[in-house]
Amino acid sequence: MARSFLPAARPESAGLSSHAVEAFVAAAEERLDALHSLLIVRHGAVLAEGYWAPYEAATPHMLFSLSKSFTSTAAGLAIAEGRLALDDRLVDAFPEALPATVSDHLAAMRLRHLLSMSTGHSEDTLTHLVRDTAGDWVRTFLSCPVTHPPGTHFLYNSGATYVVSAWLQRLTGQRLVDYLRPRLFDPLGIGPATWDTCPRGIDTGGWGLNLTTRDLARFAHLLLEDGCWQGRRLLPAGWVTEATRWHVANGDDPQSDWAQGYGFQFWRSRHGCYRGDGAFGQFLVVLPQQAAAVVMTAGLGNMQEALNLVWEHLLPAFDDVPRPADPAADRLAARLAALRLPAPAAGGGSAPPETWELEPNDLGWVRLRLDSAAGRLTVGTASGEHEVCFGTAGEWRATAPLPLPPPPGLAAPSAGPAAASGGWPDATEFRLRVWLTATPFRHDLVWRPDAARGQVEITQNLAFGPALKAVCSGRLVTDPRP
Repeated sequence: MARSFLPAARPESAGLSSHAVEAFVAAAEERLDALHSLLIVRHGAVLAEGYWAPYEAATPHMLFSLSKSFTSTAAGLAIAEGRLALDDRLVDAFPEALPATVSDHLAAMRLRHLLSMSTGHSEDTLTHLVRDTAGDWVRTFLSCPVTHPPGTHFLYNSGATYVVSAWLQRLTGQRLVDYLRPRLFDPLGIGPATWDTCPRGIDTGGWGLNLTTRDLARFAHLLLEDGCWQGRRLLPAGWVTEATRWHVANGDDPQSDWAQGYGFQFWRSRHGCYRGDGAFGQFLVVLPQQAAAVVMTAGLGNMQEALNLVWEHLLPAFDDVPRPADPAADRLAARLAALRLPAPAAGGGSAPPETWELEPNDLGWVRLRLDSAAGRLTVGTASGEHEVCFGTAGEWRATAPLPLPPPPGLAAPSAGPAAASGGWPDATEFRLRVWLTATPFRHDLVWRPDAARGQVEITQNLAFGPALKAVCSGRLVTDPRP
């Protein structure tokens, strides 16, 4: 089927200042770690769209907890179909998985409590779920102590969202991603969507969905239109309002967008806004009073700062009526088309192709060969040779990622599409940067060759726990190749 999308329009035609968008982009590049994409929607049109190379429009991005807003939407659809209700009890849905003793608090837990993160738990149950060697995550969730009466205590609980997904799969006989396909994804023109599953084949619900920025913009427009798309109602009337309104308090810091209340898998935000968001800066921010939405993907250590920039530059830049045509729109379009993430500097350094034998290390690397003129790094491991190609002089080149061991927990994956750029800032070191372009993660490699004992250092930009940092040392060997 054809993948319809929203038409593009000059920002001023929909009352948005191109100068303000330019200022936002400039501030983001100065104050944020790395935006990967930006898309602004208003009145059914795309007013600004850009991707920081090597990220691109066609590649689905890892959404992390922004997935939760789609799980909530699936629940709303199932409620409209009469499959369940907000006040249905969890214990009635999974009688075979209940603990020997069902506490009063567990017995009182309902679908609305799972959706609003008010289950009554004192800790996120996700840690217990992923450690369950039997892979029975529902049973593990039901065994976790419920210390507060449901509905009285907010706790961000990704395990609760997983249980919503499991509940829906039990009722529909379909994985969440398949249930949403004819009801949401196909009508919106959303292309291939993947969703991680638990060991028993249930979509994780609270994380694991991968979509493009344009897919998120389609969803944002649907929310702005109260669940209607191109004249067709996809979501039940009133569900968007119900899912995005305040349901439970989650803090009292007036400057924090994580303390403005919580809906059904949507965060309430300052300035009367709401959003879905995921770790490291995956954002779908809806500005209802402005009839607009801002979608971003990113690799951020400070997510609050990204929202601060939206409130500072974009929120006040919307007028209720069209603005006069402004030549700044052409300048903005050119800038958005030329966005690039910083690449390693290419100074005056260089070196002939060299091979290094590495000492035993945690990465399992035994050999490393750099041919900087050809843009090729080859890493030898017990499983064979792994070639990483890279662009030079600030250019990005598609490649395989660095061969790194599986990360612990939910840290960055070491597979999938990647792009790399490298260069010699000076004669003492070579720098390589590899972005995993379906994720917020990157790996930086610094190679400091030395006649006596060279050294390779590898770091990762972000992680849920300690980020990867590894150092390998080795010696230069005679290279039999020309």
